[in-house]
Amino acid sequence: MKNIVLKSTIYVLIGVSALIWFGFAWISGLNLSLAKDFFSLVPKVVSADLLLIAIFVKWGWKFKIFRGWLVPFPDLNGTWVGYVYSSWVDEATGNKIAPIPAMLTVKQTFFSTSYVVRTSEMQSDSYVEGFLIDEQRQQKELTYSYTSRPRASLSHRSNPHDGACVLSIIENPKRRLKGRYWTERQTTGEMIFDFYSDDLLEELPDDHREHPKTEPENQR
Repeated sequence: MKNIVLKSTIYVLIGVSALIWFGFAWISGLNLSLAKDFFSLVPKVVSADLLLIAIFVKWGWKFKIFRGWLVPFPDLNGTWVGYVYSSWVDEATGNKIAPIPAMLTVKQTFFSTSYVVRTSEMQSDSYVEGFLIDEQRQQKELTYSYTSRPRASLSHRSNPHDGACVLSIIENPKRRLKGRYWTERQTTGEMIFDFYSDDLLEELPDDHREHPKTEPENQR
């Protein structure tokens, strides 16, 4: 897949450069069969290429027309809302904790992606991110490692820790991220998020913030 995208990128760059070259020659009345006229356009063509590349890297890569053959990964920018299904067992009751309302925000550019998962008790920030994309094998996943930091008032029962996750990217019939995670606290579980907003929210929606474990005195 990476090779196909690389080939496509090279072909597109050559094709666009040729069109720009002929366009400048036609506007300037130059004869490209003459070496002097041909090479006199090099600075203008390079400048135009760099401008188009900058526009593509800033905005163009998000358009679906480029998906697959030129840009292998989808645009995931925005806020996703869902639940964390943890394997953690409450020693007081002997039962697994109920699904935890959570929110995932994705900030993505052409070159980088960062993920933040928030619950009302904790924030998890990614520090290593990547995509596992192979259309031929119907594989479309994101993966990242993260550090989780609980609220200070909960430090007596929840410690900072690192973990990792793999989420499948689902685009049909609706946009969803779902997959598994594991932590150095020996807990595992699943996470499922549905797309919520193009904006990057910094707090959970009011109707989606009640943590099943939070004591009344620690509810904020």
